[in-house]
Amino acid sequence: MDVDVSGWVSNLVVNGVDVTEYVEAELDRRHPERVQLRGIRNADDFRAMWGTVEGLWSELTARAERLPESVRYERVHDEWSFVETLRHLVFITDSWVSRTILDEPSPFHPLALPQTAYAPADAAALGMELDAQPTYDAVKAARVDRVELVRRVLDGLTDADLGRPCLRSPAPGYPEEERPVGECLGVLMEEECEHYRFASRDLTLLEAR
Repeated sequence: MDVDVSGWVSNLVVNGVDVTEYVEAELDRRHPERVQLRGIRNADDFRAMWGTVEGLWSELTARAERLPESVRYERVHDEWSFVETLRHLVFITDSWVSRTILDEPSPFHPLALPQTAYAPADAAALGMELDAQPTYDAVKAARVDRVELVRRVLDGLTDADLGRPCLRSPAPGYPEEERPVGECLGVLMEEECEHYRFASRDLTLLEAR
């Protein structure tokens, strides 16, 4: 029987053998940015991590742009397309950097795409156009702007800043609680790394086709 499992996995047992640790170790080997992410301790580590993230996405974007534009809108196994992934990362930056860290009440780009569980009516109220059919260039421009914003925030980051509490939630509907800057940046970096992994996996299939 062929089995293909993707997603957040724990306690994965195959024929009585727990293979969770093996899977995690293999993912670390294939994606060393995961190890770097877990090792973040200070502001310099965050800056180094963002340098890694930018490099990974720059390479992946170049690969995507060698394909016809229509392919960048294609879904693989009903996962987000490359364009939808970029839109989601715009949302992640808007929510975890602009709204939490920079305390902007409504920073959301119209093309930002929240997680699928986020209520469409709430997204619309925040100015997000979930059903938009944007050009690739428009989505890329929004993504580039957000990448540069994160770089500016990290350029001025100090170790003391990491513990500063952020009082605004990432978006309406999230729990209203204090989150330190370091935690918000950690969520951003993890989202970037995980969606890079998913997008790279799907792009490989599209290239092979």
